[in-house]
Amino acid sequence: MTTRWKPSATVAAVIERNFDGVQKFLLVEEETQDGLRLNNPAGHLDPGESPLQACVRETLEETAFHFTPKAMVGIYLSRFERALPGEDAPLDITYLRFTFCGELGQHVADQPLDEGIVRTVWLTADEIRACTHLHRSPLLLKCMEDYLAGQRYPLSLITTDESVYRVDRAI
Repeated sequence: MTTRWKPSATVAAVIERNFDGVQKFLLVEEETQDGLRLNNPAGHLDPGESPLQACVRETLEETAFHFTPKAMVGIYLSRFERALPGEDAPLDITYLRFTFCGELGQHVADQPLDEGIVRTVWLTADEIRACTHLHRSPLLLKCMEDYLAGQRYPLSLITTDESVYRVDRAI
C-alpha cells in the first residue's frame, strides 16, 4: 500500500493600504529556523473551517486586525525542502495556498500576536521586491504581483460543503 500524498492547505491575505499617497502592504515578520522572515498574514486551514474563515482567523491572530475577504487573488502550489540533520530523507512539504484580498478592519489593541510573530510591517511593493532573501515563501512576491496585476476571482469560486463543519469525526 502506498502513502497518499497530501499537500498542506494554507491561506494568505494580501492587504493593501494607502499612506499619504503611498501604497503599502501589510506583512508579518516572524521567527523561523532561518531567522527573521517576512510573509503575508498566512497560516494553515484548521478542521471545521472554510478557507475564508481560516483567512479571517489567521489575519487576526498574526496581525491583530480584523479582515474581510472580498476576492480571491489565486490558488498557488509551492514546495519546501530542507535537509534534516541525522535524517536520510529531507523535510519535504508541498503547500496549497488560497490567497485572498479584501478590507482591513479594526485593530484589536489587546490581541496578542501568534507565537513566532515578532511584529507587523507595512512595506511598499518595491521594498518587498528588494528583500526577497527575507521572504519566508516565494509565494509572498507572486501573490502581491498577481494582486497588483488586477487578478481577482469571486469568492463563490470556493464552495465549502456543510460536512466540513462537522468536526466530531476522526481527523
